[in-house]
Amino acid sequence: MTPKYKSLFLFTPLILLLFLGFQQVEKEVPVSGNWPEITQTAKPWTRWWWMGSAVDEENLSKLLETYRKAGLGGVEIAPIYGAKGYEDRYIDFLSAEWLSMLDFAVNKAHSLGMGVDMTQGTGWPFGGPQVSMENAATRLVIQDYKKTDGEALSTPIIFQKKKETQQDAQLIAVVAYDQNTNAKEITAYVDDTGKLTWDEAGEWNIKAIFMDKTGQMVKRAAPGGIGFTLDHFSKSAVDAYNLHFQKAFTGKDYGFRAFYNDSFEVYGADFTESFFADFEERRGYDLKEFLPYLESEEESDIVRRVKSDYRETINDLLLTNFTKNWTSWAHNQSKLTKNQAHGSPGNLLDLYAAVDIPECETFGSSYFPIPGLRRDSADIRNVDPDPIMLKFASSAAHLTGKNLVSSETFTWLGEHFKSSFAQMKPEVEQAFLAGVNHIFYHGVTYSPEDVPYPGWLFYASLNLTQQNSLWPHFNQFNDFIARSQVILQAGKADNELLVYWPVYDVWADPKGKMEMITVHAVDEWLHPTEFYKQSKKLMEAGYSLDFISDDMIGNSEVANGLIKTSDQNSAKVLIIPETEFMPIETLKNILKLAKNGAKVIFQSKPKSIPGLHTDQKSIESEFNQLWESLSFEGGKPTLGKGEIYLSDELGKTLELLGIYRESLVDSGLDFIRRKVEDGSYYFLVNHSSEAISQTISLNTKAGTVMAMDPLTGKTGLLPSQQAAGGTSVTVHLKSGESIFLKTFDQKTNLQIATWPDYAKTSGTTDISKNWEVNFTQGQPKLPSLQALEIIKPWTDNGDPEANDFSGQASYSSEFEFRKTAGKHYLLTINKVHESAKIWINGAYAGNIWSIPYQLDISEQLQNGKNTIKIEVANLMANSIRHLDRNGIKWRNYHEINFVNIDYKPFDASNWNTMPSGLDGKIRILEFD
Repeated sequence: MTPKYKSLFLFTPLILLLFLGFQQVEKEVPVSGNWPEITQTAKPWTRWWWMGSAVDEENLSKLLETYRKAGLGGVEIAPIYGAKGYEDRYIDFLSAEWLSMLDFAVNKAHSLGMGVDMTQGTGWPFGGPQVSMENAATRLVIQDYKKTDGEALSTPIIFQKKKETQQDAQLIAVVAYDQNTNAKEITAYVDDTGKLTWDEAGEWNIKAIFMDKTGQMVKRAAPGGIGFTLDHFSKSAVDAYNLHFQKAFTGKDYGFRAFYNDSFEVYGADFTESFFADFEERRGYDLKEFLPYLESEEESDIVRRVKSDYRETINDLLLTNFTKNWTSWAHNQSKLTKNQAHGSPGNLLDLYAAVDIPECETFGSSYFPIPGLRRDSADIRNVDPDPIMLKFASSAAHLTGKNLVSSETFTWLGEHFKSSFAQMKPEVEQAFLAGVNHIFYHGVTYSPEDVPYPGWLFYASLNLTQQNSLWPHFNQFNDFIARSQVILQAGKADNELLVYWPVYDVWADPKGKMEMITVHAVDEWLHPTEFYKQSKKLMEAGYSLDFISDDMIGNSEVANGLIKTSDQNSAKVLIIPETEFMPIETLKNILKLAKNGAKVIFQSKPKSIPGLHTDQKSIESEFNQLWESLSFEGGKPTLGKGEIYLSDELGKTLELLGIYRESLVDSGLDFIRRKVEDGSYYFLVNHSSEAISQTISLNTKAGTVMAMDPLTGKTGLLPSQQAAGGTSVTVHLKSGESIFLKTFDQKTNLQIATWPDYAKTSGTTDISKNWEVNFTQGQPKLPSLQALEIIKPWTDNGDPEANDFSGQASYSSEFEFRKTAGKHYLLTINKVHESAKIWINGAYAGNIWSIPYQLDISEQLQNGKNTIKIEVANLMANSIRHLDRNGIKWRNYHEINFVNIDYKPFDASNWNTMPSGLDGKIRILEFD
């Protein structure tokens, strides 16, 4: 054999293998059509209120078993105030007995496959008896005096108490300002009695600067947890606080996953002992010389700059001394941190990013135009939740490579005892669409077995406890959450845009001193901004985006033309919305990214650098020179390896860059994407008022598409066609429905049935007549059986006992039916108050609890005679009304007793009867 042919022969197996490999790409790849395995973190968790920490091993064990059976994946222990009359059961926080209960609870949870987190304290915010006055939350108090040449001050410079019990504040400094606001420190001229001996010629405004304590105590503290709120801006105070827990846990690993910190509700705290020194070190000048501007609310340049510097320093101290410091300490204890940054006076993105699990919250009730979705104005709070607020937490997680984004969910969703699963579903879907993937209910209260109905209840909670009449159906709702979250936790976020958040514009607000960036003030700090308007516009147009901070830009790099924010995350374009103040370092970092290959779009030129600088003109000049060095002329303005655009038409510029929106939003659908190894997940939600039945385009080339219903866990092959730039599929989603689509990059051999086409009915059977209602379990007692000629609520029959009943009742009937091979059959109910489990011919078919009230019963139906049983669980509202009308005492708690949604005394005695049971037509629809 010649060398030439020998060489060819030797390489033939390799060529053959390569050929076969390429052939495999063309062939169908076998994959599973099963739902991903549900994990512990995929299941919803709950805040677990320990009232008075009055817990014992027997009840802890039984309750955790109950929670596991209901589908909860974990609990977050939150000690809180207790119920009156049970003081002998109270256990002091962190006592030996309390730690023993913690140990038992964690071990029991682990034996059940559940996880545990714990609040690092009781109630909120961080604080307690271990917090000394020195380490307590601190505020800056400024007292004003006027001094005229030759005249002594009429009053001594002494701290003016607002009440006798208030402690004396420490005098930090005394500063005199002339008529041109030039400052002169005169602290040395004030003696121990407050007498000022300084008498320089002229007219002077004198400010006495005191360091005072806010006096705030821990809100809703548990026994053993009463004390002052912590000074979050002081490293030594935070270290002392953490050390207290470290000593309490010495010698034993209690095995819980994470320490938790609630939203920042440290009222009036705006200072710490080292603040002036920290400020001068970080900002380069003495703030004491500029206090008149800090106190002013004039729309002047210097006022805005001084306030921006003050707020940036507060942010730096909170981020460094508390958040990062706390997380580092927790890691040394082998624990994670879970933190709610919102409400704090800092950069939310950086604060969220500094912990392991950023947590946002859903507060109040959103409006959804879903027909039939109950939304009584008397039962909701006067708030308008904005899902964009949730994206600060999810963006921080995505950009820093953290997988979990948790949410305190359903806080004050509605009035106590009136919140249904149907109301919860679109609210939680809205959170999913914003990037949340780790739901924590707010919450479940520990309630011992011997406490009469309705058990112990927390005043601000959804009160989904084991006594709730919906509890026997709770696992169905939890299954929906778990099926959704196991997908939303898979792979990584797939967002192509980064939108810069100009926090310095927020910090430059001349109003007030602190800038508390809260959920409830979005109309002030968020909605008026171009950042918000452009982000919302882009999202509504079909783009996926995350928010990015100055520090995150500085920590990013470019790889293959993508902006890489961490090893797990990258994006295609950085967008700078209209910005007034931008640090020169941020502009330099943006230009560096562009030079290295990034694509950047400025909506307009940033107007100035933030803050006050001794070399202000020099920095401003450098900033302007950097900007003027850019050229935006031509169709493709380049900078180094990248492209940088100046455009007020972001959508057009993105198209120019080859970044295309998901046009599926034109149908009325909302979406979020996740990228996984073999394809993508799309979560599609119809929160519009109309059914959506049309062909949509996905911006991904898919060989195969699988539909996945998170309500039932069913999957099916969805016919698809590759089109220019993506894949087209036909979807049918009624108002209120949602679905996951799994797109596979390659054509796959899915051994599953084709997804049913529910677009057109080919037949309808009405089974609304001749039903019986049998009450099976509930409060205050079981009403008598009801015979119904036509289906209707059990509260529409003039039976007072049925009107007062909360629990479960079974609707039963028989009907004749003729099945046709190959057809699909959908059971539909006009209204369900509030959750219905369905049995057909003795076989469990599933649960109906959300709009649209429908269930595929094709497998359970048979030819001829059929039986149907529908177990309905209603709300607690009617039985609670019965308790109040009959003067039966059930709410009796320390600190805050029990309030309604408007924080007024709770009284259900005047409530109308809540409809309960089934209503309207019950039909079986036939589909091809």
